[in-house]
Amino acid sequence: MTPTEPQESSGVTQSRRAPGSIGMVLVFGVPIRFHFTFLLLLAFLIFLGVTGRQSAAVNVIYVLVLFTSVLLHELGHAAVAKRHGVRTLEIVLYPIGGVARPERILKAGEELWIALAGPVVNLLIASAILGYLAWQHSLVGLKELMEATDENLLERIAFGNFVLALFNLLPAYPMDGGRVLRSIIARFRSEEDATRIAARTGRVFAGFMGLYGLLSMNFMLLFVAFFVYLGASQESSAAEGRALTHGIPVREAMITDFRTLSHGDTIRDAANLLISTSQQDFPVVLGERVTGLLGRTSLIRAMVSEGPEGYVSSAMEREYLALAPDDDLAAALPKLAQAGACALVVKEGALVGILTTENLSEFLLLRRIGIIRSTAPARKT
Repeated sequence: MTPTEPQESSGVTQSRRAPGSIGMVLVFGVPIRFHFTFLLLLAFLIFLGVTGRQSAAVNVIYVLVLFTSVLLHELGHAAVAKRHGVRTLEIVLYPIGGVARPERILKAGEELWIALAGPVVNLLIASAILGYLAWQHSLVGLKELMEATDENLLERIAFGNFVLALFNLLPAYPMDGGRVLRSIIARFRSEEDATRIAARTGRVFAGFMGLYGLLSMNFMLLFVAFFVYLGASQESSAAEGRALTHGIPVREAMITDFRTLSHGDTIRDAANLLISTSQQDFPVVLGERVTGLLGRTSLIRAMVSEGPEGYVSSAMEREYLALAPDDDLAAALPKLAQAGACALVVKEGALVGILTTENLSEFLLLRRIGIIRSTAPARKT
């Protein structure tokens, strides 16, 4: 799960899809999206299971049911999150599992039960299948599960769900077990410290997992270890960013010297501004009212599709992230990460600044240097 702060401003889109995701289905009101690498892995596993004693049809059923179990795992997170009053904005299925994105950062007590919900779903699925097979007196031993056949399909599905549950409960942040660890530590330490400790533990687990995968030539395990390490590192950086920005208003980091485009300007006008300034994103205004945001990518796309005489009003994004200058910068960080590279800072309907990921990175760097210098012992003369 990747927590995100709530996006409440009128100009904000709450349904911006995760990068690389394609397609969407609604399940119990939650958008389910598929990362393109997930579909590639799905096709690969189906192809990999063609050989052997099981039929091609049963192999397809086995792979699809296991990935359905992953989806039910994530829906378990979403269901418990809803009971805590937290809406799930989307679920994205990746090769190493699903990611449910809640509308805000979870509190320690909430995260504990929400994180446990996913593995519990898999344990219930496995227990239900094994209970049915025991009732039918048709259970097979573990030795028979070593080779996939049409006859042991249900046992392999149950075993797969047990593996999913136990694997997710490893204390390797950002997996469910790592989130449980963080929620427990957060009862005694700050959330930032808890995240750093859990992320460090996750990186250690990922290192051992990757080493074992390399020595055993298990490239799937190596692949999973890489993504666990990457996720733990990203969460650690996010925690450091929250610690550096907590209690700091957005106005401290926003750009106040910026250029805007008029609603009636052309793509040529926007391109000239892009070339003559270092600005990458331009607010589009009609009088004093902001009507949209034109970024570099949208500008270039419009130049190709509509030509230089097209109007910025047809190329701009009408859904954008709007922040108030007094908003807490720590709360704005995940909003900006989800919205893209730029947010507009608005006060009483008037545009007063721009917050970009680039100038935010510079602000964090200067804050970090300032804190280091202020805590360093004074040099003796």
